[in-house]
This record gives sequence, C-alpha cells and structure tokens, in this order.
Amino acid sequence: MFGIGFPELLVIAFVAVLVFGPDRLPGLAKQAAQLVRQIKRFADNARDELRNELGPEYADLELRDLDPREIVRKHIAEALADDDTVARAAADRLPAGQRPPYDPEAT
Repeated sequence: MFGIGFPELLVIAFVAVLVFGPDRLPGLAKQAAQLVRQIKRFADNARDELRNELGPEYADLELRDLDPREIVRKHIAEALADDDTVARAAADRLPAGQRPPYDPEAT
C-alpha cells in the first residue's frame, strides 16, 4: 500500500507514539478508521448516484473508467485487437502463394 513496507510502518508507529503519546494513540487510530470508512462510503454513494443518473446503459460504470489514462488505454487495446483481427482475416482469405489482386487504376 503506497509503497510502504513493514520497517517504514514501524518508524511511523514509533514517531506517532512519541508525538501523541501512548494514551491518545488508540483514540486517534479509531478516528482515522472512521474517517477512512466515511470517505469510502462517500465514494460508493457518488458512484451509485452517477450510475443512476446516467441510466441502465452505464450500469457497469466504474469511477476508474472516467480516468483519461484508462480511456486511452482501453481505446488503444481495442484498436490493437481490431488490427490483429483484420490482419488475421486478410491472411486467411488468400491461398498460399497467390498474390493479391492489383488494380492499376486505383493507384
């Protein structure tokens, strides 16, 4: 998670004990957990409301699908798959050794 390993977590816990004290630390951890739950609930509600507003054709919409980088990756993957399908279909149409038709008026 966030590239933090066990040694880093130990350092963070040690600093937290020094700064807040061992008596206040459980209460702060509880507040942090409640904040994370509330943020997750807010994000889930936003996603559900967006799905309801957009209608049934977007029922499988995920918020990460709205990320411009994901949109570009998706379209590139679809284009590469289409190109691969077209290339395989073109290769399958001609028997081995036969040249494709040539139209001198088209060039």
